[in-house]
Amino acid sequence: MTMLNELIEIDKAWLLAINGAHTAWLDQIMWYISQSWFWIPLYAVLIGLLIWRFGWKKGVIYTLLLIAAVGLSDYVSSGIIKHLVCRPRPTHEPTLAGLVHIVHNYVGGRYGFVSSHAANTMSLALLFSLIWREPQPPTNKKNNHGWWLMIFVALNCYSRVYLGVHYPGDIIGGLIVGTLMALAVYGSWNLIEQAHRKRVGGEGH
Repeated sequence: MTMLNELIEIDKAWLLAINGAHTAWLDQIMWYISQSWFWIPLYAVLIGLLIWRFGWKKGVIYTLLLIAAVGLSDYVSSGIIKHLVCRPRPTHEPTLAGLVHIVHNYVGGRYGFVSSHAANTMSLALLFSLIWREPQPPTNKKNNHGWWLMIFVALNCYSRVYLGVHYPGDIIGGLIVGTLMALAVYGSWNLIEQAHRKRVGGEGH
């Protein structure tokens, strides 16, 4: 057995272990956690926090950056990688038929690698955390309290495996994509801000 085959078998074993540890009440909780609309109040709170901490102008700009990061993550994961790799979801894998516990007949789309849920939530959480660290006057101290959003990421990712629509490997791949997209947007914004400061400084002279 090759190393790739071994990793695939480990992936399946972890999937069945998590998906198999189900109960009726947990089915309902994980079903709701996995729905994008369930988190709308959280998104509203995050926007409110950005405006409260940074003011309307920066708050709106940072909100647009979050939207851009999530949009990129979703496009790269669902629009590109899934169609290049073409790895069937567990719920569409013939060898797992009858082994995967399905909730509310939800089986997802045909392909699962990488998880767009993992990519999108990681992108949002990481970029928000990086933005939240930005020092603000009068103290100019960094605020590292944005990392609590990783709980939001963990719950989403676990729910996807629990519901049987993603392998753990799909989740790991999605987390990597989300991390890269968040860093790309954050780095690009920093470059734009630096260029703006230099231009303003030059005009001041």
